[in-house]
Amino acid sequence: MQLQESGEMYLETILRLSQKGGTVRSIDVCADMGYSRPSVSRAVGLLKSAGYLLVEDDGALVLTPSGRAIAEKIYERHRIISAYLIELGVDPKTATDDACRIEHVISDKSFAAIKRHISND
Repeated sequence: MQLQESGEMYLETILRLSQKGGTVRSIDVCADMGYSRPSVSRAVGLLKSAGYLLVEDDGALVLTPSGRAIAEKIYERHRIISAYLIELGVDPKTATDDACRIEHVISDKSFAAIKRHISND
């Protein structure tokens, strides 16, 4: 199943929040993304039914291996693209905002070329 950009954003957010330590719950995702509880609840349900996310008895959100793989891929793209744009002279806020959009549409081939270019600098 091909995930839409919004699904990727939810997975990335859950990954980022989990890396800060502690349990991630829907309310944490609401606060981080600025979305309503019903919106997050719907997305969590869709991600769970697609096999990307588990919801534990205590409400903790846990990425499945496939969910984690997608989240890590998107988060890596976000970090590298935003750093690259900042290096090119783009202000950090604009670079981060642009990276959020680019990370979902850039091809694997183009992203690999950016990574190679950065590592050669």
